[in-house]
Amino acid sequence: MHQLRSPSETAPGRELAQRQTGSVEVRLLWHAEADRVEVSVHDSVTDAGFDVDVEPGDALDAFYHPYAYAPEPPTALLRVVEAEEAGNG
Repeated sequence: MHQLRSPSETAPGRELAQRQTGSVEVRLLWHAEADRVEVSVHDSVTDAGFDVDVEPGDALDAFYHPYAYAPEPPTALLRVVEAEEAGNG
């Protein structure tokens, strides 16, 4: 099961990948001390976001589809991303 944490509960990790769509930034992080992989999502406009641990084999999929890995998708942030993607499509 994936663990959902708020961004304030997360120690810095080594950034493996980063992407931004509008105001939403998605980062793929590796925490060497705990040997764990995490996806971090943050919206700079609303300051909403979440961090979720993922299995190493799921890291890239989770990076490109982070909401599929959140146990309870944060609906307000999801609406922002959907609106931005609709505007770019």
